[in-house]
Amino acid sequence: MLYWLFFEQLFPAVTPFRIFGYVTFRTLAASLFALLLSVVLGPWLIRKLRALQIGQHIREDGPESHLKKQGTPTMGGLLIIISVLVPTLMFANLRNPYVWVALGGMLGYGLIGLLDDLAKVRRARSLGLTPRQKMIMQVILVLLLGACLLFLREKGLYTTDMNVPFFKNWRPDLLVDSWMTNPWTYPLGAIFFIGFLWLVVVGSSNAVNLTDGLDGLATGLMIIAGGAMTVLCYVSGHAQFAAYLDIARLSGAAELTIFAGSLTGACLGFLWYNAHPAEVFMGDVGSLSIGASLGVLAVLIKQEILLIFIGGVYVIEALSVIIQVAGYKLTGRRVFLMAPIHHHFEKLGWEESKVIARFWIAGLVMALMALTTLKLR
Repeated sequence: MLYWLFFEQLFPAVTPFRIFGYVTFRTLAASLFALLLSVVLGPWLIRKLRALQIGQHIREDGPESHLKKQGTPTMGGLLIIISVLVPTLMFANLRNPYVWVALGGMLGYGLIGLLDDLAKVRRARSLGLTPRQKMIMQVILVLLLGACLLFLREKGLYTTDMNVPFFKNWRPDLLVDSWMTNPWTYPLGAIFFIGFLWLVVVGSSNAVNLTDGLDGLATGLMIIAGGAMTVLCYVSGHAQFAAYLDIARLSGAAELTIFAGSLTGACLGFLWYNAHPAEVFMGDVGSLSIGASLGVLAVLIKQEILLIFIGGVYVIEALSVIIQVAGYKLTGRRVFLMAPIHHHFEKLGWEESKVIARFWIAGLVMALMALTTLKLR
């Protein structure tokens, strides 16, 4: 909106408005505005959630220290969504389809999380929608996302080639190259591509959801991952940086820097109220939406593999649940004292704040390692 007004409309007449043409300026402005919006709206939203008696229901089998959190306002993720949506609409070039795909992914998964949170409040328990219900809705959104990306590919605005860390010239086509010579294989390639999208986006959203079990843990890790993704979006959309780093250059990806910056700023502002001891929890509306946003960004800028490192702690948290469930079904014994793994360390006697701080450190190290791989090719 402001890009259209100040740069496209007023810049020819008012030279200083040229600054709105720079992605770096608009990203910084969007990030700061998202931070400010989150901090300012936080107290109002917390009061509203308390007035509506929308409180967190704690797992009965969870750590005893968490029982005192019963009734803490939840669904605070609405604050993150608003604080990402408004700055993105204000500072991004809204003619860019990548922006709408990213916003659509965030809002779609946010809606699933909202329905889940409302079900928990209505039933007054820690279980909302059934896993089957959530999975069906997530698959529908992935199908829509896949259809949009394949449409953009046909228009020459998107590539299904994937960047592979440590390899300069190997960029496998997720749609399978052979369909170009044999059109009958296109449906198979499309199915594989959408299946891969499901793995990345659904995996990312649910991994963040599983990590959201300690005050500020998922939020702080998202600040780190969002910051790394902001850098990746910028270099992917910059012709010279993309050529220097030997990564796929996507001309529209630069505008995603604004979305990623807004996500980082919004989470930083939300952490003001979500830090231990938390005044509000993000709920599924927050964890599913920001997790999906991270996955969609990785898909759009072709850094799906690097996402494993950027969100390394999220991946470890999700794997700990898979290992725990599989181990119990196969042997009848638990691998961890409790899953996700952050509860395992609590059971070992670690203070909640210590677990959070050390997981943040691990997340920062992994994100830095991911950025380092850009030149190690």
